[in-house]
Amino acid sequence: MTFVGLRARFAGCALVASMFLLAACTSAGGHGKAADSPRPVSRTSHASAGSSEAELTKRAQAALAAVGSGTLVEAGSERVTDGIHAEPTLTEGKSYRLNLICVGTGSARVEFTPTVSAAKTTVTCDESVVQQRITAPKSIRIDADGAKGAIGVIAWRIDAL
Repeated sequence: MTFVGLRARFAGCALVASMFLLAACTSAGGHGKAADSPRPVSRTSHASAGSSEAELTKRAQAALAAVGSGTLVEAGSERVTDGIHAEPTLTEGKSYRLNLICVGTGSARVEFTPTVSAAKTTVTCDESVVQQRITAPKSIRIDADGAKGAIGVIAWRIDAL
């Protein structure tokens, strides 16, 4: 019971932080067309060797909540060694922003099937959020596989724009 309460509090804090960041970004006047290429958003802290998987997952989810833009469509997290293999339900022709973060060491390679305007992307496990704008085809599969020796957590979030 306590676990659910803590989870709800964490989600509430992440939502409030997202709203403040969105308001700050909106008031900064960043008017212009979004780039179609991946954009890393730098973070300063790195995963320590002793960090637990639960701790890494919390850090990844908090970072994604902070940069979320638009309406959340789908999200998830996995061990880097397991990778992400998702077939999100998207509306054909609609624009979305895919946010990815890897917390740990190493990197992961991301690709889309079928190939969309997004190129294959490498996500470094340094807590930088990589954002990719995509226009949804009829169906899409997102695969992110950890490079040899990569450890940690990789998380993703898709927002409708």
